[in-house]
Amino acid sequence: MAAGNRVIDIHCHTAGIGAGESGCFVSPAMRRSWRYRIYLKAFRVTEAGLRREGDGLILRRLSEQLAQSSRVDAAVILAMDGVVGDDGDLNVAETEVYIPNRFVARETARYPNLLFGASVNPYRWDALERLERAAADGAVLIKWLPPIQLMDPSDRRLLPFYLKMKELGLPLLSHTGREYSFTRARNELADPELLRLPLSLGVTVIAAHAASSGCSQGESNHVRFIRLCNEFPNLYGDISSLTQLNRPGHLVRLLQHRELHARLLYGTDMPLPNTPLVTPLAFPFRIAPGRMLEIFRTTNPWDRDVALKESLGVTARILGNGAGLLTGASTT
Repeated sequence: MAAGNRVIDIHCHTAGIGAGESGCFVSPAMRRSWRYRIYLKAFRVTEAGLRREGDGLILRRLSEQLAQSSRVDAAVILAMDGVVGDDGDLNVAETEVYIPNRFVARETARYPNLLFGASVNPYRWDALERLERAAADGAVLIKWLPPIQLMDPSDRRLLPFYLKMKELGLPLLSHTGREYSFTRARNELADPELLRLPLSLGVTVIAAHAASSGCSQGESNHVRFIRLCNEFPNLYGDISSLTQLNRPGHLVRLLQHRELHARLLYGTDMPLPNTPLVTPLAFPFRIAPGRMLEIFRTTNPWDRDVALKESLGVTARILGNGAGLLTGASTT
């Protein structure tokens, strides 16, 4: 299938508890949180099942569900680096969720419909070496979650990291907007304006969730994102999570900027579409009852997500943009 016709979910999570020598872990605070139980259920696994079969079970389930989709061809599975201390090593005590690159690279290699999304905290003492290793292992992008990983994308100490990313041709998928999924977050680090430095260096940057929520310095993050898009043609936005109950109206508002449709990328933020946070009932004045019923009856989570987003105005062009970007093809 031609790249332009493929649909790739560029924002799909996994998780792990360390089973099967994965190297993953979840902090005690997160395990005590109500979120932990919801995430396990959304991944359609149990802790007992992970202990028995290993953390790779989640990726196997994701691949199996994705293979049954009639709308989405592949998904980028995201690793998650942790907080890094002043010594340049992982700070386990401050890290809530850790999913190492080697685990995600190994598991995604088992399935033709899963792609490797790496995560490297640029404050690691060996960050450049890790970046090169991720590229060699087939990473299609680098994922950051600054308010959780406690990194400042505007820090000029990161210049060598950004230049290496550009050299390797790896896009940066960085969370923007208020973060809701962890027990704590420094949301000032999710200001889209902090991405100005890598953008100015020519790095391809994808603003996860298109900075759809929250404010920075008294200004809507959405407004700050749109302004950056007008300045930098190398800035993209993904539409993952924009149909959640806690982000009302964000997708429709973003789609009004038709000049950006060539730079909007399809993503789900899986497993969140498998939770009550994502429902067509949130759009009673935009989706007809008959269409709403069709969406409810769609059992595959990717097909259901696409159907919901199409009902709100997402076009075939937007659905195909991710494949073009990740294969180096033009999306304009």
